[in-house]
Amino acid sequence: MDALIPPLLNGTALGALLLLAALGLTLTFGQMGVINMAHGEFIMAGAFIAYMTQLVVTSSNVSILLALPLAFVGAGLLGLLLEIGIIQWMYRRPLDTLLVTVGVALILQQIALQIFPAQGVPVEAPDWLAGQINVFGYAWPLRQVFTIVLAALCLAALAAWLKYSSFGRRIRATVQNRDLAETSGIRTRNIDRITFFVGSGLAGVAGVAASLIGGTNSQMGTQYIIPAFLVVVAGGVGQIKGTVIAAWALGIALSYFADWTTGSMAQVLAFVLLVVFLQFRPQGLFTVRTRGLT
Repeated sequence: MDALIPPLLNGTALGALLLLAALGLTLTFGQMGVINMAHGEFIMAGAFIAYMTQLVVTSSNVSILLALPLAFVGAGLLGLLLEIGIIQWMYRRPLDTLLVTVGVALILQQIALQIFPAQGVPVEAPDWLAGQINVFGYAWPLRQVFTIVLAALCLAALAAWLKYSSFGRRIRATVQNRDLAETSGIRTRNIDRITFFVGSGLAGVAGVAASLIGGTNSQMGTQYIIPAFLVVVAGGVGQIKGTVIAAWALGIALSYFADWTTGSMAQVLAFVLLVVFLQFRPQGLFTVRTRGLT
């Protein structure tokens, strides 16, 4: 029993980090059909914003809390700039968005290399995250607990925003039938831009959490982008509840496989497991229900 607890707790924290990375993709890919390969670089931007915030606000107890909204706004503005400058011309052409955003991702990586050291820069954890809590004899780092709490708060805020706000209803209307939504008076261009801003901003928040666990570097986005896409696809495109389950399952799988093998082999085994799952259920865990006659 004792050997099962650490991978379960660590895997839950990893799943929470993957969920933070995937929530934004659930909007931009699941809701809008845009394959944004620069999403990982928005995570990187959030991590570097956390570092720069600590340069200005030297108290890590305050700076990390200040970095969360700053990272959301900073990464959100990057996403908005990408949408206005490039993506708006490529809706309903997902393969084109994939190719273009790969180029954008490479450009952002090079910009980060020109500004920050190649080996990365550290983000200091606040004093209130420096300890551990005892869970069945295992000293669970508070940084991982913070990641889970942060993911839960972001998930609750996003779900409430989509379900109960008038803007959330406009998003659902645009996704289900863009032409009909426009004839109903919904300005779908504004919906697209705000949705992209929020999805990219969530990536920035994920970057702050990732910086506390693994530090920062210009390549950190590539570490999360593929798992995040797999989480969105396995959960069901555009389905938040499926994204939650898939993120947790992938985090647990990676943690247990890493406990038995090496870290790189654990990723291979977890991805193979996901591919096998998608062979039997290509639509993912959940699908969008429609009122079609067929």
